[in-house]
Amino acid sequence: MSFKAIIVDDEPLARERIRTLLAAEPDFEIVAECASGAEAVGAIQRSRPNVVFLDIQMPEIDGFGVLRSLESPLPLIIFVTAYDEHAVKAFEAQALDYLLKPFKPARFRAALTRAREQLAKRQPGELSQKILALLESRQTATPHLTRIAVRDRDRVRFVRASDVDWFEASGNYVILHVGRETHVLRETLSALESQLSPKEFLRLSRSAIVNLDRVVQVEPAFNDEHVVILHSGTRLPLTRGVRELQDRLKFG
Repeated sequence: MSFKAIIVDDEPLARERIRTLLAAEPDFEIVAECASGAEAVGAIQRSRPNVVFLDIQMPEIDGFGVLRSLESPLPLIIFVTAYDEHAVKAFEAQALDYLLKPFKPARFRAALTRAREQLAKRQPGELSQKILALLESRQTATPHLTRIAVRDRDRVRFVRASDVDWFEASGNYVILHVGRETHVLRETLSALESQLSPKEFLRLSRSAIVNLDRVVQVEPAFNDEHVVILHSGTRLPLTRGVRELQDRLKFG
């Protein structure tokens, strides 16, 4: 038995790693590689793959947005994600497989073994029901972060999320920019993003989340890119679609 696979990740090196590991598996054929969620939706609808390696953190349309755009029956999904505690718990709750970046070849092979087993025995619609349950669980009203605990020497301070102008990624840490002050939080930007209200905050790039209330204008830059300017005069590159930002500012 052979299986058709699609790789979805906006990072070329991440796609290359999966492609290289799959090359050692003769029963898997890569029928498409996608660098964005929009590409993925079209490729999955056209190719009807058995398995999709789906990155979660992508600009414009993330992995969950891809799934919401598809119709049942869905292919078997192996989620690929940087550390995101909330997403991982959701995958485990529905017995869905995932690869945590950076993953080792042995973990990748284990995911393929499980995929083969599930494809051989699953009942029609079973996987779609699990995916729908996952999406529903992520859409349920969970409290968003309103205060953030940060260390200030030997004390712990609580900063209101709405007071933060923007969040900056710094490795496995996040820098909170609050007026003229900065605070360091030991957490990844992706993990923090899942806790913030999407009505108040928007991820502009892999390294920045902005408080939408602080945005005053958007300017074009080189190569069809844009720069977001805040009340403070801070200029932040925008690597996702400018239309999404404009819509969020108009209707947020």
